[in-house]
Amino acid sequence: MAIGGIIGSHQRHSVVASRVAMFAHLLFLVTAVLMLVWLLRFRGGINIQSEDPDQIFNVHPFVMSWGFILLIGEAILVYTTVPMNHRAQKMVHMLVHMVAFILGVFGVYAAFKFHNAAVAPDLVSLHSWIGIGAISLFALQWLIGFAVFWMPGTHEHTRASAAPLHVAGGLAVFLLAVCAAQTGLVQKGASATPGGTEANLINVTGVFILLYGATVAATVVLRMATRHV
Repeated sequence: MAIGGIIGSHQRHSVVASRVAMFAHLLFLVTAVLMLVWLLRFRGGINIQSEDPDQIFNVHPFVMSWGFILLIGEAILVYTTVPMNHRAQKMVHMLVHMVAFILGVFGVYAAFKFHNAAVAPDLVSLHSWIGIGAISLFALQWLIGFAVFWMPGTHEHTRASAAPLHVAGGLAVFLLAVCAAQTGLVQKGASATPGGTEANLINVTGVFILLYGATVAATVVLRMATRHV
């Protein structure tokens, strides 16, 4: 391929990646609003200190969507949409992931507190298994990433070799978290009136979370393509 063709292909991939990333940001906002409307309008509000177990539970989907899944996606998109040098992008990427993990742990705590208040067993659903797996793998991914890409003394060759695995692993964990969200929404949708407003809102929210996951993944693929054309 001629040099001009390589440069042109690189630019096309970069432009498409940027546009897909901007669409992902829009999906972020819509998804966040839909989740908030559902919990406030149909589920009675969000309060970790409430005497009402349902309000305690509502902290879980709120934090896990806004604070875990959506923030992980935004941390991934940093490399495409934040106009800073690579080291600054890495710093933002790492810190946003750390905030997402802290909020994710808080979201898991809210679920356990709800089960305790409602006298319900823990970790019995497919949703809970996938969710615990996602947050555990996320913690492992973050620790390995910190050790390889931020700890002094790591050889540049090691970092370069680990980068593709880090990207692939991070994307896999993110999509696993999206899958956990889908199974959680299915559980809650089962208790809503079939075909009713709440059931439809849950379905639409699930579709937007899925679209968000797909656009973040597409952005990563397009960004990686710019390095190989």
